Amino acid sequence: MVKLGERFLAVLSGATNLPMARSSSKTVIYAALGGNLLVAATKFGAAAYTGSAAMFSEAIHSVVDSGNQLLLLLGISRAARPADARHPFGHGLQLYFWTFIVAALIFGVGAGVSVLEGISKIEAPHPVENPWVNYLVLGLALLFEGAVWIVALRAFRESKGAQGWLEAVRRSKDPTVFTVLFEDTAAVLGLLVALVGILLSQVLDLPVLDGVASLTIGLILAGTAAFLAWECQSLLTGEGASPEVQASIHAIAAADPAVARPNEILTMHFGPQDVLAALSLDFVDSLTAAEMEEAVTRIERKIKAAHPEVKRVFIEAQDRDAHRRSQPSLEATPTGEIIEPRG
Repeated sequence: MVKLGERFLAVLSGATNLPMARSSSKTVIYAALGGNLLVAATKFGAAAYTGSAAMFSEAIHSVVDSGNQLLLLLGISRAARPADARHPFGHGLQLYFWTFIVAALIFGVGAGVSVLEGISKIEAPHPVENPWVNYLVLGLALLFEGAVWIVALRAFRESKGAQGWLEAVRRSKDPTVFTVLFEDTAAVLGLLVALVGILLSQVLDLPVLDGVASLTIGLILAGTAAFLAWECQSLLTGEGASPEVQASIHAIAAADPAVARPNEILTMHFGPQDVLAALSLDFVDSLTAAEMEEAVTRIERKIKAAHPEVKRVFIEAQDRDAHRRSQPSLEATPTGEIIEPRG
């Protein structure tokens, strides 16, 4: 049995063993969408046959996951469109927007329906009929969802490196990274709650526990929705590149012989692999216009070579004192190192 489980995980891993930054693969999402729709149909059938509120909530949960994947596909498709006159920086933010909609509406609707169903069952409890059907459906669903969760957990653990779990989520620029993991976590928790709720309602002859399980599933979905929405709104409103990337850009600019001192480095993610960098640099006063143009080209080329995700680099030539008077200046690199001016 253990070897069979390992083989099943290996098959799943082979299908989804992509870097988490590429977890938005349409092939993987299409496969998950098809599976969720089949599981949802099975759960709805079991809920109608047995009258279980917890099973009905789980069916809604599977529909929620399916809607989630459809919106992610929409976001991926719209984000991939090239830049145009109305959107000169591209459409990468579409992925963040649609992921936010996933969190705010789909999970919210799922949570709302589950909570209402649970309250209804608590107010008017009735025994679950033919509970063995629920056990069979939930057991199979738990087996497959659990295997997928393990794969997602392993992939996320590899992608996060030495970072803490929460730190890795907060610093991730690809919402599909943490959305996949939290979806699977909510799915497994929901299945366990439904299974325990139905079992206790039968063993203790307390049908109200089935409603309590449905209510709990709704709260799990609501908590997941709130967390995902919070993380996505941060990306949607313009997160900068990681401190390591900012420090590297600062170092590249500061190391160029034509630069006296960097004034300010600003970055913003327009997508997981689409970063804009704006640099205010104090160039050496003795440079000619041609030498300054060469320096700008050289710095831009080095930044893009070191960080392929940086798609656009804008460099402003500004005297250090003038920059200080216009706004608060960058007194140190992101790592705290003070760069002495040259020239």
